[in-house]
Amino acid sequence: MTSTGKQRRHVHLAAHFPGVNNTTVWTDPRSRSQIDFASFEHLARTAERGLFDFFFLAEGLRLREHKGRVHDLDVVGRPESLTVLNALAAVTERLGLAATVNATFNEPYETARRFATLDHLSGGRAAWNVVTSFDAFTGENFRRGGYLDRADRYTRAAEFVATARELWDSWTPEGQPRPFAHTGRHFDVEGEFTLPRSPQGHPVVIQAGDSPDGREFAASAADVIFTRHGTLEAGRAFYADVKGRLAKYGRTAEDLKIMPGVTVVLGDTAAEAQERAAGIRRQQVSPQNALLTLEQVWGVDLSSYDPDGPLPDIDPVVDSGLSQGRTKRGDPRVVAEQWRALSRAKGLSIRQTVIETTTRQSFIGTPQAVAAELDEFVQSDAADGFILVPHLTPGGLDEFVDQVVPLLQERGAYRTKYTGTTLRSHLGLKEPVRPAREEGLTA
Repeated sequence: MTSTGKQRRHVHLAAHFPGVNNTTVWTDPRSRSQIDFASFEHLARTAERGLFDFFFLAEGLRLREHKGRVHDLDVVGRPESLTVLNALAAVTERLGLAATVNATFNEPYETARRFATLDHLSGGRAAWNVVTSFDAFTGENFRRGGYLDRADRYTRAAEFVATARELWDSWTPEGQPRPFAHTGRHFDVEGEFTLPRSPQGHPVVIQAGDSPDGREFAASAADVIFTRHGTLEAGRAFYADVKGRLAKYGRTAEDLKIMPGVTVVLGDTAAEAQERAAGIRRQQVSPQNALLTLEQVWGVDLSSYDPDGPLPDIDPVVDSGLSQGRTKRGDPRVVAEQWRALSRAKGLSIRQTVIETTTRQSFIGTPQAVAAELDEFVQSDAADGFILVPHLTPGGLDEFVDQVVPLLQERGAYRTKYTGTTLRSHLGLKEPVRPAREEGLTA
């Protein structure tokens, strides 16, 4: 029980494999390949040793570009997620396996079939992180190009997920295939699905997003939402908003798990942890990366500026096309003014400003303090759990599993063993109910 008399809720944990991003510290001598299977296996085995719910892989459909050149952090590439997870299914036993697959540049039948296959091979541990894309730059890698209007990306995604679920439900309870047919705005498909219903009914659906459309999509269709919060108060506000949207879709608060992406830095003392965290941020934001980040906002070449000097006094160029394939931070003019104000108020250089404004939410402190803070977020309805994003590949979770997980268990806030075999059982999610029209039917 908590101090307020409420039943103590368990913290859910997942592991994000660090890859192509500015979170990974590639200069650290402990950093290894993000393509070698041994790296994926190490992190997955660590997560399973820590009794995590699932292992999460992001996806990128095109190498990002800056000033017409491939972005430095993308040169090493990124393997296809489902291929990696099918291999990991053979070297793990209980850990959920979550792949990011784009709902804009794929089709429901093939996507549903690939996830159903992973769910069967893994004994019910598959999850699909549904993402969308509207930019023509990414679309150039696909025959449809960048045809999809931004406003349509969530309507297509919602119909995509609904269609996939129709396919997963198309076999009868007796295990016989039935013809399926779906006609909608984005998809018109019919035929027979090749696989029976998978061990957990449907693979778990994850959605990442913070926009109003993203929140609504998660409330209507997702089992987990991957987000980020800067403070406990912001987490509570997000939690209340998204959970409050569920009732109109006939869902309860337990039907959707909110799991922000976070980083953790540990130390023997609070001061040591803060020092380590500051060192990691300096490694993540090198002088070169500081200018690159600034150029993404200003939209112009700033290579002549000193990273340890003041921010530019020129106005940003909106939609300059200097960077391609990156998520925009918002209106460049607004962001630039906010950064200037922060820089003036605190006397920060370009690099210092980038470090302060691009820091992902982190839990920094001793193992005891971090365990207590993670627990507080969950007991205070600011999150149901967390997706940990380590800064090292592949050993970035070792300390957390060895030092923080036992403390969460001592607090009664974390499992001491897996009690089920499927990802839905780990997350406390009900198996999807087969539509009534299909009950008792035969082929």
